[in-house]
Amino acid sequence: MWAHLRERLHTRDTSLRTEVLGGITTFATMAYIVVVNPGILSDAMGKEWIGALVIATCVSSAVATVLMGWWADYPIALAPGMGLNAYFAYTVVLQDRIPWQVALAAVFVSGLLFVLLTFANVQEMLVSAIPPGIRYGTAAGIGIFIAFIGLQKSGIVVAHPATLVTGGELTSPIALLALCGIIFTGALTLWRLRAAIIIGILATAIAGMVLGISPPPHEVVAMPSWPHGIIGQAVLRLPDALELGLVTIVVTFLFIDLFDTTGTLAGVGGAAGFMDENSRLPRAKQAFLADGTGTAFGALMGTSTVTSYIESAAGIAEGAKTGLANYVTALLFLLAIPFYPLAQAIPGYATAPALVIVGVMMCGQMRHVRWEDIGEGLPAVAVMFGIPLTFSIATGLAVAFVIYPFLLSFGRRWREVHWLNWLLAGLIILRYALV
Repeated sequence: MWAHLRERLHTRDTSLRTEVLGGITTFATMAYIVVVNPGILSDAMGKEWIGALVIATCVSSAVATVLMGWWADYPIALAPGMGLNAYFAYTVVLQDRIPWQVALAAVFVSGLLFVLLTFANVQEMLVSAIPPGIRYGTAAGIGIFIAFIGLQKSGIVVAHPATLVTGGELTSPIALLALCGIIFTGALTLWRLRAAIIIGILATAIAGMVLGISPPPHEVVAMPSWPHGIIGQAVLRLPDALELGLVTIVVTFLFIDLFDTTGTLAGVGGAAGFMDENSRLPRAKQAFLADGTGTAFGALMGTSTVTSYIESAAGIAEGAKTGLANYVTALLFLLAIPFYPLAQAIPGYATAPALVIVGVMMCGQMRHVRWEDIGEGLPAVAVMFGIPLTFSIATGLAVAFVIYPFLLSFGRRWREVHWLNWLLAGLIILRYALV
């Protein structure tokens, strides 16, 4: 066994030490999700579930990360996706008033569909049919969306009856702390510090506790009780999720996960040199299976969509080249569970820096849009602004998918429109016509 392992590592030009270091580095860059995901989901599900959500977050991340390492042999870690957790909590549950148990069932269905599409080799066709402008605009729109949520949670942006939104009381202690946290976290990111985001969260929270703005944790280490109340709800409420009214939500979860996973695998795989001579990722099917299975399992545990994380590039930069690094990352996710009292004590304003910085990073995808082509730029802007302004990823995507085929057809470029674009536009128009 050890001889086989050494041979495998030697073939990949790596070592056990390098893989372990890579796994630790990847965890450090994405450890913030252990704090941020329960904080976001508990806004919709109830603060009493935060301990259970820490378990759901850590266990689903560990399982999906191990599956990626085992099946695809890539050092690409997975966890509940930023943006999709905000969509789950603030749009589906709080805005659309869908019970969180039913929302978990919708995530579960989207995960099963993701797996089925992978077995049918449909992913490549779907990805090729989605216009680049909409793909890049979606990433930026989700980035603006979660950054906006961070600004709201910290009181930097507040509601206004005349202008919808306006600046909050920026001299309030909470807003000032959040602003300082954003600047501090941004500076750490500029220094290329691996754990910049989690350090920013903890520093902002500690500063708030020292200043008496929020109470300190009662304890540092404790094991939360097993989350019986949320595990399995995705299956129990499955009939409700299959109702016609939730089709749009299921499809939204599925499409965003598809975009996110495809972009991450392509970006990380290209940067790491995993691509073959035809610019394709070997074992891509196994990687997609790990992602879809992770989403279904995560929903069973009680969390929103699990997806591949671009932060895995940090571990790869440290030299990780195999799935062994994922086993280290997964172990660290499990070891983080007993520290849930720290996650429970972190106030909403302390997670604002993470939401803003991650949101800004996601906006970087807009650099790939060919702005000189209005046929690509207009749908990109439609989805980029549609998501945050309507407070809904689904609505922003719907607007862009309807605009795109009609825009190009009236512009005498109908040959560029894939038949799937017309199908999607027709289904969206039908869906809103029947409401």
